Amino acid sequence: MLTSIAISNFAIVESLELEFKKGMTVISGETGAGKSIMVDALSLCLGDRTDAAVVRHGEKKADISASFDIQQYPHVQKWLEERDLEHDQHCILRRVISKEGRSKAYINGRPCTLNDLKEVGSQLVDIHGQHEHQSLLKKNAQRQQLDEYGRLTELSKQVSQQYSIWRQLKEELSAQQNRSAEQDAKIQLLSYQAQELQQLDLKEGEIEELENEQAFLSNIADSQYKAYQASGILIDSDEGNVCSLLHQAINSASQIRPATKELENALEMMNVALIQAQEAADSLHHYQDTLEQNPERLINVEQRLSDIYDTARKHRTLPEGLLALRESVETELNSLQGSEESLESLKEKEEQAYEKLTALATTLTEKRIIAKDELAQKVEEQIHGLGMPHARFFIQCQPLNQVSANGFEDIEYMIASNPGQPAQPLRKVASGGELSRISLGIQVVTAHTSIIPTLVFDEVDVGISGGIAEVVGRMLRSVGKRGQVFCVTHLAQVAAQGNQHLRVSKLVEDEATSSQVELLKDQHRTQEIARLLGGLELTEQTLAHAREMLGNVQLQ
Repeated sequence: MLTSIAISNFAIVESLELEFKKGMTVISGETGAGKSIMVDALSLCLGDRTDAAVVRHGEKKADISASFDIQQYPHVQKWLEERDLEHDQHCILRRVISKEGRSKAYINGRPCTLNDLKEVGSQLVDIHGQHEHQSLLKKNAQRQQLDEYGRLTELSKQVSQQYSIWRQLKEELSAQQNRSAEQDAKIQLLSYQAQELQQLDLKEGEIEELENEQAFLSNIADSQYKAYQASGILIDSDEGNVCSLLHQAINSASQIRPATKELENALEMMNVALIQAQEAADSLHHYQDTLEQNPERLINVEQRLSDIYDTARKHRTLPEGLLALRESVETELNSLQGSEESLESLKEKEEQAYEKLTALATTLTEKRIIAKDELAQKVEEQIHGLGMPHARFFIQCQPLNQVSANGFEDIEYMIASNPGQPAQPLRKVASGGELSRISLGIQVVTAHTSIIPTLVFDEVDVGISGGIAEVVGRMLRSVGKRGQVFCVTHLAQVAAQGNQHLRVSKLVEDEATSSQVELLKDQHRTQEIARLLGGLELTEQTLAHAREMLGNVQLQ
């Protein structure tokens, strides 16, 4: 629960420190004194949006801190521990706003994001504003409130998340199915191309090998003649050949006297040349023996090259690019065929997602039906005590044609204010006073079941007076017994029910305006209740009435 708040340079508050207890704390004051300033400051501490206008005129920054005792709230302790925030069973929220509008947030002294502040703040305080009934006219707000009452918020969130998953899969499936006709034509074309290239079965380096073989086979006769001619020059020609001439040269040189070193070198080189010439002639003879014309092979080689060139022209690529083309075609074909398989897989996923969605939504519907009947009965009991004894309150669950992000039904609050009248949607209730009372009854019922320790009611009793106001006060006091309630009010009947009473006043000093808050006790509280009853002029009659009201509360 909220144990204290410290406010510095916020709006017209220069400096304010307050400590709080369990039960119901009422806040009153004259019009314009700033009764809601504490609520506004607390809202900022809980992560509400802000701007530079909240900083007190002439000051550099506004600083607001709120301290909470979380001993009895393990879910808040767990939240802090999950984020490595030491707590010692206390949670301190702080917000600092500069005059330039910049904002800093802290949890237990450590800087944090505004989202973190909002998240933990939503577990600590629930603020009901004086215009709460306006939001309750919206069906979305009614559905959320019903789910909160029935502890169905998490299940409702799961339905919404699963709906998003299913819708995304459904849209992907639809897009895939719309592309199927064009895709089928593409698959057919690529299949034909892939089959043709697979039949060609071109190998790496095959074109160069074939072209070399074609050149070889086409020139065998010429190669044989030239080999014969070369071997004749080396050894076979009768008219003089290289080997015969080398023999003659060696014989002549070996007869030279005296033999010198240079002559020996010359003879050695001629002998080597003779040996090499003879070996070269042997190699040429062997080469001639291996040469054999093969016209059938030549035809096959030329046909193979022709098939390769024709295929390349057909696919508008160079012969050397056919291998890359085959790989590209097969890759694209596999991708498209894989997408056909993925289409079946996607369809299966979509069906599974829908089954899970309908299962969650069905469970949500069943629990909503139980919660709506219970909530409607309790709200009806409350509004009967608020001066609408014949009113009937219903919560309608209208089935939808198909499941939505919010489940299988449309939720709407219905009211029949008087006997014999048909029930109408709450948004069609014309009377502002009736709407305020219905809204207050709903808020009181939901507050009783709330797990949030601190509840703030900011002038929710607008449009209510007399005996009904006393009923409202008792309602809020009973809610305060389970935790902590703050109520900003202008009604004496409500204020008298408080366990604590704070009065807000405005002080003008040295042309500067400031707001002050004081805890009222005994005589001062009696005077404030009397002021709320009869205005600024306090009479013995109003004071006596105030003492009586406070005395009656003590006897409850």
